[in-house]
Amino acid sequence: MSGARPLLERAPYEALYDGFRWEIPARLNMAAQVCDVWAASEPERVAIIDLSGEGPPEVRYGALRRMADGLAQALVARGVRRGDRVGVLRAQGAWCAAAHIAIWKVGAISIPLFKLFMKDALTSRVGDAGARVVVTDPEGVRMLRALPEVATLVPEDEGLTEARFETVDTGADEPAVLIYTSGTTGSPKGALHAHRVLTGHLPGVEISHDFLGQTGDCLWTPADWAWIGGLFDVLMPGLAIGVPVVAARMVKFSPEECIKIIEQGSVKNVFFPPTALRMLKATDARITGLRSVASGGEPLGAEMLDWGRQALNLTINEFYGQTECNMVGVSCGALFETMPGCLGRAVPGHAVAVIDDAGHVTDGEGEIAVRRGSASMMLEYWQRPRETAEKFRGDWLLTGDRGVIEGGYIRFVGREDDVITSAGYRIGPAEIEDCLLTHPAVATVGVVGKPDSLRTEIVKAYVVLKAGVSPSTALATELQDHVKARLSAYSYPRDVAFLDALPMTVTGKVIRKDLRARAAAEGLE
Repeated sequence: MSGARPLLERAPYEALYDGFRWEIPARLNMAAQVCDVWAASEPERVAIIDLSGEGPPEVRYGALRRMADGLAQALVARGVRRGDRVGVLRAQGAWCAAAHIAIWKVGAISIPLFKLFMKDALTSRVGDAGARVVVTDPEGVRMLRALPEVATLVPEDEGLTEARFETVDTGADEPAVLIYTSGTTGSPKGALHAHRVLTGHLPGVEISHDFLGQTGDCLWTPADWAWIGGLFDVLMPGLAIGVPVVAARMVKFSPEECIKIIEQGSVKNVFFPPTALRMLKATDARITGLRSVASGGEPLGAEMLDWGRQALNLTINEFYGQTECNMVGVSCGALFETMPGCLGRAVPGHAVAVIDDAGHVTDGEGEIAVRRGSASMMLEYWQRPRETAEKFRGDWLLTGDRGVIEGGYIRFVGREDDVITSAGYRIGPAEIEDCLLTHPAVATVGVVGKPDSLRTEIVKAYVVLKAGVSPSTALATELQDHVKARLSAYSYPRDVAFLDALPMTVTGKVIRKDLRARAAAEGLE
């Protein structure tokens, strides 16, 4: 069995960055990239170590291709054609990986869906995408009963054929995956990515793991594969490079369970969201045997980096990006010194700068932006031309984050938008506000992030009640449950306050900056 096939060779950072050029073929399909090529050359190579209990403990590339081929046949039998949108509502496991691969084989567009979503969250995403079919499991079938117009496909119940399905010929810029991201206004937007998106992630993924692809490397993350961090920072890069990926569903993060998974799966490389690291630190956990730990979603401080060196015996590498254009900034202890408070340096292949309001690169503070040409950059927001245009300023994609570049290091200052970063999730307040407004007691509401030592922020809801309704602890709990039941178990407001009125502009818009200031003051109490 030959070794892994990383994109980069070890070299000094400056040489890597200056000498890098994207070499993306005009015709590219991610199903071939992550499965078919390996299945043809090394069918017995281990692709997924499945600790989920849903199938065999080891899934090799040949078996993964048979799973995906059978699923592709079933999708075609359901009427799925090139360009159709197909949801994937499954937790970590081999069938989740096979589902995405099968959808790409058909030339359709996969939509990762989170198992913690409730009715409203699923309805908005599936409906906006116009999905015809969702690949799921029995639990997901029950969740989707409220959407009778959407067909469900449970691979284990299909009696799938093992006939070979030839992957369709697609272009590198042809749509392949639609990942929904939460914004500050309106419903969640779908970032539409092309088949080149995986290649666009590989340099940053490899560097963030001190050159992933070394002998004995094995990847895992507690992050769900429904998010870009799980799907394209871990699962698909691992499959493409030839590094085994561990699948293990964690309903709720537990340091003890985390350590058990790492030991059982012989994990060497982990992507930990910052909240997971904080929980490990809080329990004084010690993990041995890891070669690399990457983290992204929010900056780590010097104290956390110091803890990583003591408890994990390595330097935690931070990375930076967002659903619209991911893995554009990275730290790498094997390449250069880590600077606390910084997001790292630009990843080879990605031009990252700080720009002013006129779209000019500035040496001072401004908005962090990525120049067009990054392979991991989205094609567009699905069916939202206005929002797509607003995401760009000239040749620069706007991140909504403010920062400054000092000596090549990207230092994060703060967010320009109102997205709440909680336990590694990016949560849009508008969706929560819309949900709370459906409760009969609520007149109006404003949702912001409140500083929290463990989760970075928690969701805080400021609620104005309708006439005749009195505030109470019981009502606050009822409102929390209202969001839990309709959106998700991670985005509900952990703190609810009742006000007589919200700060408003003359046009009737909530002044969130006033609410954020109030929440920040409360967080310091």
